[in-house]
Amino acid sequence: MRRLLTALLPIGAVVFSLGGIVAFAVLFIPRMNVYWFILSPLILTVYQIPAVVLVWIWKREKRRGPAEEGAKDQDATHS
Repeated sequence: MRRLLTALLPIGAVVFSLGGIVAFAVLFIPRMNVYWFILSPLILTVYQIPAVVLVWIWKREKRRGPAEEGAKDQDATHS
């Protein structure tokens, strides 16, 4: 299960990233003016937050690795 989760997290991050760009395009480009042009970097950044969170979780899980997971399971059985 953990291996499947670590494989799906980067894919989910890409999907959320593309979704954020599409949402920005659909919501703001048709009514683009100077105000939206100035705020567009901030708006795009906000729409990318879910993708960044998924990448952060993926890196944390990847760093944890199977060795720590096995050690935690052994500690739980000895308690």
